Amino acid sequence: MTLKRYLTPSLVSVIVLALLYISGIDRVMAGNNTHEINLKKYAEVQQKIIDNHVDEVSIEELYKNSLRGFVRRISDTTLVIENTPLDTTFTDLAINSLRQSFTNFERAYLYLANNSGEEEEMDSRLEDAINAMFRPLDPHSVYIRPETSERIQDEFSGKFEGIGIQFQVLDDTITVISAISNGPSDQLGIRSGDRIVEINDESSVGFSEQDVVRSLRGPKGTKVTVGILRPGNPQMLDFEITRDEIPLYTVDSSYMLDDVTGYIRVNRFAATTHEEFTQAMRELRTQNMERLILDLRDNPGGYLEQAVRMTNDFFPRGTALVATQSRHARFTSEYRARYNGPYRDIPLIVLVNEGSASGSEIVSGAIQDHDRGLVVGRRTFGKGLVQQQYELPDNSNIRITISRYLTPSGREIQKPFKDGREKYAYEIYDRDSATGDVSKFIENVPDSLRYKTSAGREVYGGGGVVPDHIVDIETVNELFIFMRRNNVNSGFVRDYIDRKGAEFRSEWEDRFDEFRSDFSWSDHDKNAFLDRLYENGLVVSDTVTTVHFEDSKLYMTESQLSEQLTNPLGFIKADLARQVWGNEYYYPVINDEVDPMVQIALTLWPEVKDLKAMRQEVMNGLFPDN
Repeated sequence: MTLKRYLTPSLVSVIVLALLYISGIDRVMAGNNTHEINLKKYAEVQQKIIDNHVDEVSIEELYKNSLRGFVRRISDTTLVIENTPLDTTFTDLAINSLRQSFTNFERAYLYLANNSGEEEEMDSRLEDAINAMFRPLDPHSVYIRPETSERIQDEFSGKFEGIGIQFQVLDDTITVISAISNGPSDQLGIRSGDRIVEINDESSVGFSEQDVVRSLRGPKGTKVTVGILRPGNPQMLDFEITRDEIPLYTVDSSYMLDDVTGYIRVNRFAATTHEEFTQAMRELRTQNMERLILDLRDNPGGYLEQAVRMTNDFFPRGTALVATQSRHARFTSEYRARYNGPYRDIPLIVLVNEGSASGSEIVSGAIQDHDRGLVVGRRTFGKGLVQQQYELPDNSNIRITISRYLTPSGREIQKPFKDGREKYAYEIYDRDSATGDVSKFIENVPDSLRYKTSAGREVYGGGGVVPDHIVDIETVNELFIFMRRNNVNSGFVRDYIDRKGAEFRSEWEDRFDEFRSDFSWSDHDKNAFLDRLYENGLVVSDTVTTVHFEDSKLYMTESQLSEQLTNPLGFIKADLARQVWGNEYYYPVINDEVDPMVQIALTLWPEVKDLKAMRQEVMNGLFPDN
């Protein structure tokens, strides 16, 4: 018999309830008993939700949902549930307090622990209960497992500790895509195309991506040995790598599009984003930048403070940037520009799409509401909720929505989520073309969600930021999807570097600008690429009527193939640039070869000028000369 057979409700109740009501449940329960920790965790999650969520929450609904989740995947199918503490029919059950909720759940937990088979994983059942507890809340209030928490912390802290490579697992082998500039691997001469086949003298063939991360990441100063096979070299190369702190950059690319136009792409708002953005702007200004295209497409957000700091850079001191509203006074605030932004006079275009959310919408919403620049692209995601993260006793975390944010005009851009989390998440895939989507959206916006910018233009709440200039061009076709789905691009570029890497570097490595404009795939390379597509299931036939997927194959005609081939060829050119020069060189080629959005934006500076004149006219009316 295990310890769980002898647990009694009174023992755990005394411990948990004492912590809950006396010390605010912020200390970890004494001892290491799994059941005590689990019950402590349940109580803490419920308390945090009740105390912090932006909306009033029913404790009874939290409890009932948690119990339904708790029993949903019980492995012991013979266990009696009816008329036991696990019964979810809830006849005449009323839960009015955290104490009642915890006591009832404790009975259910201990009933399962004491009556199920040895194989019942109580940690997993507790996680099921917590996940279900979040179901009635908004889609951004979630439970995060310990291993996921660590990865997310790395992504948003702006750094991790490891050997400093970007990699893919291709044909069961770890392939180096690129060594991060000036990191430990780069300093030792590890380069794109290298295959890591051994880690610490043991084979790494067949490793999953998670296995690679677990093996190669580690504390700064520790060492790991890797065995590398390099194309063209018959001998195994052994490297002893001392792990170090590796930066995770959030500015993907910054460069001059022409003599006066700078371009910066930001992939998320992490701890280092404003610092990176400032550095990128300084470098562009040394190249005589006079105007900026800020690319926030597919940027899902992140730290509110970082988004606010970037927004501040475009406005004079005192300008309203964003506000947060909550039922809790401590989470309600207004953010105004704290300093005169160094770029407050620079002409500005902000690129957005349906993947732009949260922090991206804070930046673009403020720019639009104050008529400060032109927002271009597709309607944004529509996430106007702010979360706070809380750590739990086992290093897992919960993220709870604590407030809603409002743009300077007062609009809430959060889209509806009443139809459930899945429909909410996938709503962006159900949208029409950009123009059709916006027309349909505006048609259904009630008067209460229509607002005015500083210059009197109409803008809309309740579903993201509607761009000032809509771009209705699709850049992804079926052939592109097929290529990515089957990883044809990575395999092709890897083999190209194997065959021609030395020759390519000799010709192009010091001539990236010429590579952008002059390099094109030879007929031999195009045919080799097509052969890979055919091998993976591309079927070209004159009998095909429409391009379509069927049984993992893609069917199209010769003319359709010719029409769709340009984007995949441009994409593998960009992938080649990334592997030879580094990640920041990928987007210049993508913007040249695949994505027309930037080129379209370059034609819109007259609209930016008109917008500035409109804003100035309003300001002159408000503050006429004395």
